[in-house]
Amino acid sequence: MKDVRGERDVDQYLADRFEAHRPHLKGVAYRMLGSLSEADDAVQEAWIKLSRADADGVENLGGWLTTVVGRVCLDMLRTRTARQETPMPDPVVSRPGGIDPEQEALVADSVGLALLVVLESLTPAERLAFVLHDMFAVPFEEIAPVVGRSTIATRQLASRARRRVQGAAPVPDPDTRRQREVVDAFLAAARDGDFAGLVAVLAPDVVLRADAGTQRTEIRGADEVAGNALLFRRFHDRFSTYPALVNGMAGVVNATAGEPMSVMSFTITDGRITAIDILADPERLRRLDLAVLD
Repeated sequence: MKDVRGERDVDQYLADRFEAHRPHLKGVAYRMLGSLSEADDAVQEAWIKLSRADADGVENLGGWLTTVVGRVCLDMLRTRTARQETPMPDPVVSRPGGIDPEQEALVADSVGLALLVVLESLTPAERLAFVLHDMFAVPFEEIAPVVGRSTIATRQLASRARRRVQGAAPVPDPDTRRQREVVDAFLAAARDGDFAGLVAVLAPDVVLRADAGTQRTEIRGADEVAGNALLFRRFHDRFSTYPALVNGMAGVVNATAGEPMSVMSFTITDGRITAIDILADPERLRRLDLAVLD
């Protein structure tokens, strides 16, 4: 006769161990997928695989789960690539006073939207090699079986990805108070119709990306981005702007009648805005946790 209570105790022990790793695993999946809902799906799939596996033979459960999540995300990315889907990554929005503890693993190490956008340009295998090795220190020997390549080839994948990221993703200034000053100066100049003031806080090669769901826009250059900001001046009295941290950096949430219109993320390097990423897709905004509007 089976010891049912003993089996339940073992299952609960395994579940507790998995829950201890969940924040880390979601952080891995978010960097891989850029989608909060898909990251949750990947983590849940990892739990299913763990519950069906012989966990007693796993010496390093955290490492094992990390590679399992990586493999699940790799399959999801390959499916997305086949469908030619390139949505803007989901922002992680926090109150301006600080990041919620449950969100810390998602936005650690300055994982801003600008970096996630660059990661979207990598091949699935390059993204996996870069994320697991450079962001989570997983040895190439453990990544190689996941991508189905030799250790040397996997190292080369990460190297190619690293060069692309370093060349395209600016490193943000770490001082959030200084970030907020720059963002406030940008918003004030936009409200006042101050073209010169806008250009003064924008890097010459600034890029603005906007995702409205049915339409995606990309604008480059300080003059062009400043001109675009002035186009929306006449709408400023129709919505309210709430300061927020977006992926740990100064940003804002725009809303009308309590309903979110857009989330704006700013990447600031050397005191100037190098990237503005705007999510204005109503359906995706409804799925976000926007506590700053409470």
